Amino acid sequence: MAKIKFLLAGESWVSNSTHYKGWDFFSSTVYETGVEYLEKAFDNTNIDFIHMPGHQAAKEFPLSLEGLQQYDVICLSDIGANTLLLHPDTWLAGKSTPNRLKLLVEWVKKGGGLMMCGGYYSFAGIYAGAKYYRSPLEAILPVNIHTFDDRVETPEGAKPEVLDSAHPLVAGMGTDWPGLLGFNELVLKPEAQLVAKVDEHPLLAAMQVGQGRTMIWASDIGPHWCPVSFAEWPGYARLWNNSVNWLAGK
Repeated sequence: MAKIKFLLAGESWVSNSTHYKGWDFFSSTVYETGVEYLEKAFDNTNIDFIHMPGHQAAKEFPLSLEGLQQYDVICLSDIGANTLLLHPDTWLAGKSTPNRLKLLVEWVKKGGGLMMCGGYYSFAGIYAGAKYYRSPLEAILPVNIHTFDDRVETPEGAKPEVLDSAHPLVAGMGTDWPGLLGFNELVLKPEAQLVAKVDEHPLLAAMQVGQGRTMIWASDIGPHWCPVSFAEWPGYARLWNNSVNWLAGK
């Protein structure tokens, strides 16, 4: 049986630091990714996990419907809309290129499975810089997106509440979930299914769109908002396997 091809775009960053040692100083740069726990969740499963870091996605994320159709499920996680809108040919060379947000809408309507996961550059994001509000993608997600910085920090911990334990997204996970340290504030659409909430806000929601499906997870896929205690909980791997299989129509 062919594996489900699951593409995650985003979840990477470069940090630059300046170190001062009295009179002297130097700089250092580190590249990191946030997919360690998610990738491990798909070990020995029916899912072929492909990670496209943010700096590669600007150029390499598919520019055609045919390119998108090589994947069964696509996830955007902590990657702002500008990365997909500003291909280097447009940004650097001033050439017209396809609008990849519009292509994703068409791909979903023809049977693709799309998820957006939370983070500082998801939904509206920090300073509203992720900028998915009023974009083509907002129309097909199960939630409406605020036009302001939508981060909700809960360093004290916020306990998720499962509302629809019969939904395939949460099969086998029970209802006692570990706490989360933050999430994006979103507004559920009337036609969407709310599967779980956190602090009275949508956490896990899903929707049928044409022949395809979409879902949102309003928190991180790993630390910091999704703490180690959640990522190492057995329900974590079950959540992501359930999600990818459901989005793929399995």
